[in-house]
Amino acid sequence: MKVAIGCDHAGASMKNEIIPVLEELGIEWQDFGTKTEESCDYPDFGERVAEEVSKGSVDRGILICGTGIGMSIVANKFPGVRAALCSEDYSAKMSRLHNDANVLVLPGRIIDVKTAGEIVKVWFKTDFEGGRHQRRLDKITAIERRLNK
Repeated sequence: MKVAIGCDHAGASMKNEIIPVLEELGIEWQDFGTKTEESCDYPDFGERVAEEVSKGSVDRGILICGTGIGMSIVANKFPGVRAALCSEDYSAKMSRLHNDANVLVLPGRIIDVKTAGEIVKVWFKTDFEGGRHQRRLDKITAIERRLNK
């Protein structure tokens, strides 16, 4: 499993705390920035990670910004990206189980680092259930294809 991880200034600290969790899980990661808490624009980093996921260069992505809303908006512009903003374990589990989310978005200014680490663990340990949920994802893919003609 290879993961792209990125953040803006509001997520830089949390990103640095999440990387050891990825290593504990045996997940290969690539950091797409930012590396400081100096003010920057979240779309720049959300685009980098979402593009890697969309192209299939990585299996999944993690994005972190203040509320997670901006990164979610950016990431979900890319074909094949299913970004889920999660602030607790249940949403993380369901985003994988039912939606096969391939980008996890964390709200760096809303949850603490311990909670973020638990969310990451649940998200990576939960597999997609398939079945009736695949039918729904197929409909999303059909919408993307229709809109991107």
